[in-house]
Amino acid sequence: MKYSGWPDSGELVVGKVDEITDFGVFVDLEEYEDKRGLCHISEVASGWIKNVRDHVREGQTVVAKVLEVDTGSQQIDLTIKDVNEHQRKEKIQEWKNEQKADKWMSIAFGEDVSDDEYGAVANAVLAEYETLYDGFEQAAIHGTAALEDVDLDEDEVEAIVQTARQNVSVPYVNVTGYVDLRCPTGDGVDHIKDALKAAEGDDVPEEIQLEVTYVGAPEYRIKVRAPDYKTAEGALEDAAARAEDVIEAAGGTAQFHRERHEDDE
Repeated sequence: MKYSGWPDSGELVVGKVDEITDFGVFVDLEEYEDKRGLCHISEVASGWIKNVRDHVREGQTVVAKVLEVDTGSQQIDLTIKDVNEHQRKEKIQEWKNEQKADKWMSIAFGEDVSDDEYGAVANAVLAEYETLYDGFEQAAIHGTAALEDVDLDEDEVEAIVQTARQNVSVPYVNVTGYVDLRCPTGDGVDHIKDALKAAEGDDVPEEIQLEVTYVGAPEYRIKVRAPDYKTAEGALEDAAARAEDVIEAAGGTAQFHRERHEDDE
């Protein structure tokens, strides 16, 4: 997918060096249809430049910043030297992600999908998410719920979710906590079992994996695997709170802590 419009001043763009001259470098913009920019020799690298080819070569992929756009003269002025290494790596990764998303769109809707259909689906996703890649990643994590506010029909949503689940590698994090459960009543063991079952939950979101295991009385381990730390930490605290509510209602006590007790190591 390439944008049909013009880049904005200050925007970072990915391009391929098409032509090198004595006065600068012409760069074909990879993200825009039929757009070519010029990076003057003074904007290729810092300091005095004897030979532009010492800094860039034909066919090289570069990240540049847009200095100025003149739609009337069809000219885009670029700078390469003002892009730092962090910006370059981040932009290249973003560009690669969008290439992946473009491939996933072809898988979801077919290689022969029309430009109109592709554009309609892409624009609907981009109305909700910053990039197509973000939309597919969220669909892989949350399923159809990620697209419930996107203006797509059921078949389109299902095609995206199915493709995302099969192709998107979702980043996951793991967090662990511990809860001490005590219940002095005669049927305390049963109440502790009920508390552990409550900790596991009946309606935990499908993107979250939660496991409760025995460590050594009265300590139990809660392990959570989720797409991000905020979600994982929330699920961990909720699980401990569910156990606490059940055991305290039965006359017992609960204590949540993040590290194992030293004497249990």
